[in-house]
Amino acid sequence: MALKRTNVYAEDSDLELIKEAAARVGKPEAEIIREGIHRIALAYRVWEEPFVTDEETYDLGGPVTAEDIRDAVVRGHESRERRNTGDPA
Repeated sequence: MALKRTNVYAEDSDLELIKEAAARVGKPEAEIIREGIHRIALAYRVWEEPFVTDEETYDLGGPVTAEDIRDAVVRGHESRERRNTGDPA
């Protein structure tokens, strides 16, 4: 990966957060900044084609409520916990 030098103005508070994070994880501040730039660049990327086609989507049979989502998350979490602890129930 070829790196190019650039100048960026940043708030003191953001630079302090970067300094703290770098010290905490043992990485250079520049690496934290490069990772942040990369992540935000990807977040703003515009794709030429849709991520999934209509053929790759699923008909859920109607509206999905917050309760439906909550129940599915709870069931998934409980299933993973059973699997991780070896509980066959």
